[in-house]
Amino acid sequence: MPRVDVLLHGQSLRTDQGSLGFCSTLLIRGEKLTIVDTGHVGRRQPLLAALERQGVKPADVDFALMTHAHWDHAQNYDLFDGATMLIHDWELKYARNPHPNDWATPRWTSAMIDFMSSVQTVEEGFEIEPGVRIIHTPGHSPGSMGVLVDTDEGTMAIAGDAVHSARVAVSKKAPLVFWSEADARRSIERLIGSAEIIYPGHDRPFRMLKDGRTEYLAPGQLTLFGLDLEEPGYAVDPSMPAPWVMPGIEEQTVERFG
Repeated sequence: MPRVDVLLHGQSLRTDQGSLGFCSTLLIRGEKLTIVDTGHVGRRQPLLAALERQGVKPADVDFALMTHAHWDHAQNYDLFDGATMLIHDWELKYARNPHPNDWATPRWTSAMIDFMSSVQTVEEGFEIEPGVRIIHTPGHSPGSMGVLVDTDEGTMAIAGDAVHSARVAVSKKAPLVFWSEADARRSIERLIGSAEIIYPGHDRPFRMLKDGRTEYLAPGQLTLFGLDLEEPGYAVDPSMPAPWVMPGIEEQTVERFG
C-alpha cells in the first residue's frame, strides 16, 4: 500500500511584518511518486536536501500536486518539470484571474504553472493511483484540494491549508479565508472526519483524540539565526492572530472566474 513521508514540516509563523510561509511538503510513495506542495524558493535548498535524504531525485517524481495556488505552496515546481502537475480545475481558472484583494495569489502564479510541460486539472474523486485520491476542500481558496491516502496505518489526509494547523482542527476556524467561510468550515470538518491522521498545511502531522484534542506525531523543531530576543524591540507572542477574511469575499463566485 502507499505511504506518506514528510519531506519538510510546515510551520505556523506569522509576524507583525508578514508571514514566513513554511508549508508542509509531503511525498506519497506507491506505484508512483507524488510530491505535494513544493513551497516557495526560500525553501528550495532544504527541499532538495530532504529529497536527497530520501534517495529521490527530482526526475524520479511522477506527479507534482498543488493543493492550492498560494505563493507559499506554489513555487519550486520547476524542479519537477518532468512530472505531471496536478491542480484543481477551479484553482487553475482562478489563478488566471485572481481577485484584486487576494494577496496570496499574485497574477504571476499562472505564468509559473504555464511553465510546466504537463499540467492536468483534476476534481473530486480523481484517483492518482489505487488508494490515493483527491478530495475537493474549498474555502481557503476556491480550488483547494487534499489527498486521501489509504495506508497500512489507516487513511491519511494531506490537507493543505484547508486544515492549516492542529489548532484549526480543534477550533474549526480557518485563519485565512479568500473564498468562503462556510465552505472553509465544512472542509475542515470533512477532512478530520475522513482520516485517522492529518498532515496540515502549516504544522506537524497529528491525530484527533476522542475528547476533541489533538496529538502530534512528530516533535517541533525550528532554529532562528541572527535574532537576539533580549534586544529591545523583539518579542515572541504564542497567541494566534484573529482569523482574517478577504475584503470583497462576497464577490467570489464560480461565475466570476469560470
